[in-house]
Amino acid sequence: MDGVLVVDKPQGLTSHDVVAVARRSLHERRIGHTGTLDPFATGVLVLCINRATRLVQYLTGDDKEYLARMRLGFATDSGDLTGTPLSDPVDAGAITPEGVRTALSHFRGRIEQIPPMHSAKKVGGVKLYEMARRGEQIERKAVTIEIKELELIDDTDHRSTSAVPADLTGLTRDFNFRVVCSAGTYVRTLAEEIGQRLGIGAHLVGLQRTRAGGCHLREAVSLEQLAELSEAGSIDRLLKPMTAALAMPEIRLNGFEAELVRHGREIGRVGDWMMGERGKFCREDGELLAVAEYDTGRMVWRPRVVLSSGTD
Repeated sequence: MDGVLVVDKPQGLTSHDVVAVARRSLHERRIGHTGTLDPFATGVLVLCINRATRLVQYLTGDDKEYLARMRLGFATDSGDLTGTPLSDPVDAGAITPEGVRTALSHFRGRIEQIPPMHSAKKVGGVKLYEMARRGEQIERKAVTIEIKELELIDDTDHRSTSAVPADLTGLTRDFNFRVVCSAGTYVRTLAEEIGQRLGIGAHLVGLQRTRAGGCHLREAVSLEQLAELSEAGSIDRLLKPMTAALAMPEIRLNGFEAELVRHGREIGRVGDWMMGERGKFCREDGELLAVAEYDTGRMVWRPRVVLSSGTD
């Protein structure tokens, strides 16, 4: 069993938990995911199975798309609803949809973002959230991310009522937004920064990943469905072919070229590809054979990961 599986991660489970459940359901050990989702978040988690685990390094860098629910009124130490409020709430009633749209406009494009302490990012081999749980705070370097799309998707007057303590009802206000961003973007941090732009504390109360690269929520399967279909022996129809999961130029090879690539040999091609651009080598029948990088000087594709049948 080789391929990519799109799972709809439920709230409350870590990404590692989902991988563990998938391993039990599929009776497979070689399963990895292509991008961590926080336990409170839901949505697309891409799992690579067996030989497809070798593609994780290429899929983790794909763009992501999210639907987020931001609460204005106070910030928390984690940037989301699981954290402790950092201050007493203030009345967010004066914040208008137009004001939020104006604030959002300042975050589109390439921006600098500091990873939050409550994140899985490692510093010195230690995950930041492990330090945060010990009450530690360290200086983090800002990284460049790209916000490709950012829009308010519901401008209804949302006085917060759900999951809000009684003494805060009527003070805080929620807004929903959609964001398409580069890998490594922290939407929690984005929400906090939007709040800062508006002059008010903010945190996330909902986050759903709707797309990771070419994998969409509409094709995702729940963990319950995964177990049922695996038991029925119907799991193959859920698997996304490895070539379909890679958003790269496709280069079809004839039988002779395919044999060369299987042994790690270069393939000459003239084209307008960029230096270091990645492409996917496919057999004439469309099966993924390898991932390669282009050398503009020599006009050749160099195989980097070979996935042909009979190789590991």
